[in-house]
This record gives sequence, structure tokens and C-alpha cells, in this order.
Amino acid sequence: MSQSRALSLALIAPALVVVLALFVYPLSYSLVSAFTDRAGEFTLDNFAKGYELYSRDVVFTVVIIAVSTLLIVAVAIAIGGYLTLGENRWAVMALAWLYRWPLFVPFIVAAQCMRTFLAKNGLMNNIFVSLGLLDVASTQSFLDWRGIIVTFVWKQAPFVTLMVAGAMASLDRSTIDAARNLGASRQRILFEIVVPQVRPTLVVGLILSFVTMMSVLSVPLMISGGTPTMITVDMAYRINAHGDYGVANALGLLCYILTGAAAWAYLRQSVRERSGA
Repeated sequence: MSQSRALSLALIAPALVVVLALFVYPLSYSLVSAFTDRAGEFTLDNFAKGYELYSRDVVFTVVIIAVSTLLIVAVAIAIGGYLTLGENRWAVMALAWLYRWPLFVPFIVAAQCMRTFLAKNGLMNNIFVSLGLLDVASTQSFLDWRGIIVTFVWKQAPFVTLMVAGAMASLDRSTIDAARNLGASRQRILFEIVVPQVRPTLVVGLILSFVTMMSVLSVPLMISGGTPTMITVDMAYRINAHGDYGVANALGLLCYILTGAAAWAYLRQSVRERSGA
């Protein structure tokens, strides 16, 4: 038994070392640094300074992430619903093939693509001008908060859609077919029968997307160079320009709290539903 236990510990030791070195230690260091000054003394000045300088950016970040999350919900339900309930086989096949592409694009590449797509003289405006839908003089740049939202939704919607579409495909088709036989529209079937059954999967995908978007630096840094900006940009600025790890880690702790609150809300709702069942 002792030899078996030693072998088991040897097998998990490399993974455990990686977790401790790359996750536990940085997390512990950031938490301690958020509550200490440069001399190592306990202080709350880092949070006070972060609030004084970046409270507007915190609100901006929450709004951007919330709007992006809502749009991701809409896109994921729309695409997943059509893949499940669509009657045009060729359209379903084409959509199933196309919507996954952004999954393989890193955030930094997505941000660079959107810089050329959403610019004042970018691809989007040029297409509208060539089609006669827009005048050259009335074109405008979307490299601001709108560009950040578009990039987040374009990048994260396929991830949530993949989860939701898989959950929808695994549902019992008898209830869907029965509703169709009774004359229910596709919209009613989608929102009254399909979506309630895949809601747990949808919420999990949205929480994972929320956490991912909260941690992205490249998109707000490359898409929008003005103010207000997102917390990740402020954290990078405090470290690179001032070497101020205290304020940066205080802002990082706020990110932990926001993402933890989202996860806690989901877990609490899941426990209530299971206890009620």
C-alpha cells in the first residue's frame, strides 16, 4: 500500500508543482501585495489609490463585460436554436461550419483583425461605401467601447454556442416534435421548451466567458487607446510605468471578487434548483 501511495504521489507531483508555482504562489503573492506597501507594512492605501484613480474604469469594465455577456447570450441562443430547429439542411451545415472559426483565433489576433475591420477606413466601412449604403464623409471609427464589445462577442460567442448547441442536440426530440405538431412556432419552441432545458449549460458558458473577458488585456489595449479603459489596462500601466504592484494587485483582487461573485451566484442558484427538485 505504501509503495502504491508513493507511486501515486510521484505521478501527481509534476502537476502539483506546476499548480503551486504558476497559480498558488502568484495568487498568494498578489493578495499579500494588495494589502502591503513597499516597506512590507499592512495598509489599505492601495485600494484607496485604486479607487481614486480608476473607479471610473471599474464601472466601465463592469458595463462592457455585462453588455458583452448579454449579447453573447443572444448570439448563442440564436445560433444554437437554428442548428437545432432549422429546416434548411444546407444553411444548418454552413452555419455549423462557419460559427466555430473564432474559437481558434487568439485574443491578440482578434484585436488586430478588428483594428483593420472597424477603423474609419477599415474593411467594414469600405464594404458599406462600395455597396452605396454609406457615404465616405459619414464613416466613423468603431475603435472605442463599441469595438471592444464587438471583439468580445465575436471571440466568445462561438465558445458558448458550442456548449449550448451540444446541450440542445442532446435533448429529447419528442417534446420538440410534439410542439411542432400542435402548431407552435420555432420561436416559441426555442424560448419555452429548448432554452429552459439548457439553461444550466448556458450559464456555465457565460460564467467562463465572463472570467475570460475580465482577464483580457490585448483587446482593450489595442482596440481603444482612450479613457475610460478596462481594469487590465490599468493594472499593466501601474506595473510597467510605475512599478506599483500594490495598486495593480488591489485592482486584480477586485477582479477576483467580481468573478467570484458571478460563480457564487451560479452555484447558489444551482443548489436551490437541486434542493427544490
